[in-house]
Amino acid sequence: MKLVYQAVFYKCKEGGYTVEFPDLPGCTTQGDDIADALDMADYAASGWLLSTIEDGGVVPKSTTNMHLSSFDGAEFINLVMVDLEKYSKLYSKNAIKKTLTIPKWLNTLAEKKNINFSQVLQKALKAELGLNYDNK
Repeated sequence: MKLVYQAVFYKCKEGGYTVEFPDLPGCTTQGDDIADALDMADYAASGWLLSTIEDGGVVPKSTTNMHLSSFDGAEFINLVMVDLEKYSKLYSKNAIKKTLTIPKWLNTLAEKKNINFSQVLQKALKAELGLNYDNK
């Protein structure tokens, strides 16, 4: 699932940038320069969102049309795209084992084709939930 949020960048007196996400309360990070701050922003927002989802919380909607004048001392506002699927594969160790029942004939046919049941279930759940995903 890919999401886009607006991030507010503040230039630090000691150098680098602090980044805040107004739509993600408490989600703040910093970087040594703009490139580092953008990387850290992606990482921080991804972690915040994944934790929220895993804890059963609601993913906040992204505010559009934020204005720089609304944030005292802000240098600029930038969009940050987070790829929760990618982040989850790298950092989340929270896998849930599910037991399910399917007809024997369906199991036999699927095993003959070496189908990965877990992968098929994940794709089906994402489709059912209307989530975007890559087929990678």
